[in-house]
Amino acid sequence: MKKLVVLMVLATSLAACSRTEQGAAVGGLGGAAVGAAVANDPVEGAVVGGAVGAVAGALIGRATERGQCRYRDRYGRVYIARCPAGY
Repeated sequence: MKKLVVLMVLATSLAACSRTEQGAAVGGLGGAAVGAAVANDPVEGAVVGGAVGAVAGALIGRATERGQCRYRDRYGRVYIARCPAGY
C-alpha cells in the first residue's frame, strides 16, 4: 500500500513538470536502480547510475521540447507555447 501511495505522489508531481524535468527524474531513478543492481558497490553504483541517467534523461526530454518554451504570467501560472523565431 505504501508503495502505491509513493507511486501516485510521484506520478502526480511529475505531471506538472516539463519534458526535460520528467526525463531527468525518470532517467535518474532508472539509472540508480540499474547502477545499484550491476555494480560491486551498490551505493556507488546507484550514485553514478543516477547521475548518468538524470543527464541522459534530461537531454532526451529536452530534445522532445524543440520549439516549445515555458512562460510564467504575472499571476505565477506556467504555460507552454511556441518559442519566438530563432530561439
